[in-house]
Amino acid sequence: MKPEDIETLSFKIIDEEAGPHDYSPEQWRILQRMIHTSADFEYMDTVRFHPESIRAGLNAIRSGKTILTDTNMAKAGIRKKELEHFGAAVKCFINDDKIKKTAKEAGITRAKAAVDASVSIMEGGIYVVGNAPTALLQIIELVKDKKVKPALIIGLPVGFVNAAESKAALIEMDCPYISNVGRKGGSNIAASVVNALAILAVKVPEVS
Repeated sequence: MKPEDIETLSFKIIDEEAGPHDYSPEQWRILQRMIHTSADFEYMDTVRFHPESIRAGLNAIRSGKTILTDTNMAKAGIRKKELEHFGAAVKCFINDDKIKKTAKEAGITRAKAAVDASVSIMEGGIYVVGNAPTALLQIIELVKDKKVKPALIIGLPVGFVNAAESKAALIEMDCPYISNVGRKGGSNIAASVVNALAILAVKVPEVS
């Protein structure tokens, strides 16, 4: 089977096994790709969409805004073809020497330092967190302090320390986000959300 045939069949199987649901067509495209990436139907119960999340994400991509990630794994997993159509770049500063130095001197994680270093280009863009709760918590603080206003926060850190808690804090905020409840997540899942949005940005003229 060709790769595209495998993907088509996979999505068909997901639709059949998922059964009836109340997600909008656009929400389902995102959730469908999350399940495709993880083979985990639990996301149907745990995913959370802010009402303006998809519209905000599509507008950011179509406007060529920067997409920032907390890991190079998430960056590598994001499809570039659709994003390049709009001139949207994907950046990750986690391994930058300046970030490493700042984190060491300040006694903070590189993920948190990378968020602070991204403020100047985060405005109106998308920040994608698939690994580091410290990154998500820092973004939340910056937004609360009105120091930055990203168009969309994709908050899907995975793990046992502050992963669930950081996502719970994000879901309580009145800003566009796509997240989930609990410990599950990961860079691959976070990237899959961006990929679904990128495909929608090309194929769907407007979100109802």
